[in-house]
Amino acid sequence: MRLVLASGSASRRAMLEAAGVPFSATSPGVDEDAAKAGLRSQGVAPRDFADALAELKALRVSQREPDALALGSDSLMVLADGTILDKPTSREEAAEHLRAMSGGRHSIVSAAVIAEQGRPVWRHVDRAMLHVRPLSEAFLEQYLDAEWPTIAGCAGCFRIEGPGAQLFARIDGSQFTVLGMPLLPVLDYLRVREVLTS
Repeated sequence: MRLVLASGSASRRAMLEAAGVPFSATSPGVDEDAAKAGLRSQGVAPRDFADALAELKALRVSQREPDALALGSDSLMVLADGTILDKPTSREEAAEHLRAMSGGRHSIVSAAVIAEQGRPVWRHVDRAMLHVRPLSEAFLEQYLDAEWPTIAGCAGCFRIEGPGAQLFARIDGSQFTVLGMPLLPVLDYLRVREVLTS
């Protein structure tokens, strides 16, 4: 059985490659902004929000490639007050997001859905808690000088595998979840489906 990653995310591709998973990748061609606006208008909880976006991506690719397993994934940065942070559209917005995160305990929710023949057959949602240290304005300037615009596509304005590690005092949970996909449960299902050797 072939695996197709329904994502253009470099970090999700890198996770699968590093784990030795055979796969191809394609963009799902989903209007994420419209999907997020619809979910927000319904007041969907963050866990279900991430799950719905992951399913949408998986189904879109599964409809194009029904003979493959299509893996969709999505992650959301959720502030302590429940606010979901979108990917920043400017350096100034990234700075606002980081100020809102400074000194707080927030979460990242990552979902994965696998679809086959146009329907979901497996899903998993995981959460990691992020303890953000107090961030000075001098640090924010230095950090954004180094990381903008690379982090424009990152919920939470960080790459944990890069300088973004400096934002945190502690992380509770899986680093894979922080990177954007609950990888270990995905690998377990791929063994069940004999994509990987058990």
